[in-house]
Amino acid sequence: MNILIVKLSAIGDVVHSLPVLYALREKFPSAQISWLVEEAASSLLHEHPLLDRLIVSKRKSWLKALGHAGNRKKAISEIKSFIHELRDTEYDIVLDLHALLKSGLLIFLARGKRKIGYARGDEGSSVFLNEKVPPYDIEEHAILRYMNLAKYLGAQPDGYYFPIPISDADRHSIRKLLENERIEGPFVAINPIAKWKSKLWDKKKFALLADHCIREFKLTVVFTGGREDDAEIQSIMEQMQEKAVNLCGKTNLRELGYLYSLSRVMVTTDTGPMHIAAAVGTPVVALFGPTAPWRTGPFGDGHVVLRKRISCSPCFKKKCTNPQCMQQIEVEEVLQAVTTKI
Repeated sequence: MNILIVKLSAIGDVVHSLPVLYALREKFPSAQISWLVEEAASSLLHEHPLLDRLIVSKRKSWLKALGHAGNRKKAISEIKSFIHELRDTEYDIVLDLHALLKSGLLIFLARGKRKIGYARGDEGSSVFLNEKVPPYDIEEHAILRYMNLAKYLGAQPDGYYFPIPISDADRHSIRKLLENERIEGPFVAINPIAKWKSKLWDKKKFALLADHCIREFKLTVVFTGGREDDAEIQSIMEQMQEKAVNLCGKTNLRELGYLYSLSRVMVTTDTGPMHIAAAVGTPVVALFGPTAPWRTGPFGDGHVVLRKRISCSPCFKKKCTNPQCMQQIEVEEVLQAVTTKI
């Protein structure tokens, strides 16, 4: 049996889909399981022991390259190779966990006998399916929605497992990084970055929080983020009285998972690394404003979600001129939550 899982992005959503991979491998131990993913989250799945094949779409890179004459020929060649790879196997099951137009188009291109997903896909994506599962409850957590599709295929998992393939090389890389940064004792990880501006917490508050963690809890503070987030992290650190460590862009996603597993607690906005930390069992203190933690919050026990119950939250807006839902969260509240987890 050949199975293709389609979950393209983002980082947190791919983490949310890992229990489906585990459940399908348990149900179909001899199946050839492939996963179609976009480049940004692909390192989470690279050389995954439960996968037989990883197909990576470089959609964003290709779109950018097509706009530049010098890169266009190479991009077109890579797109042709990608489509050939996508179509070189006839799948018994193509499972749409993404449910957007961009995934629907790829499912249309893929060769599959059963193209399965929810009847209520966004952007009309369900038109590309030939086997539609009744609509889900939008207020359910994303992980439960994805797992319903695994159960539709007969999987009966006894729990929710998040198999992030952290290798010995990943562990060695992080240990070496901590050694180079002279981090020897316990530390707290802070991820203050989010793609949506409406999810951001005040940088001065993050600076005050980090100073308190260092002075009162005697913990080293480690900031994480992507390479593109370095300036934001530096801006926070410049407002601090104490010294923290900036690891922006210094890890891949699997290494980041191991880093979080060593942390006493992780403080974060609603973003992909939050889900990586929860998946590896690290207590998470999550700051929520425009989004709904019951839908996409840190999954499992042992986490704290801080959220102000104001009338406009959750609004699911990426930008806001008056983000009171985030501004009303105070440093003292976050410190109290951290205290319960260290």
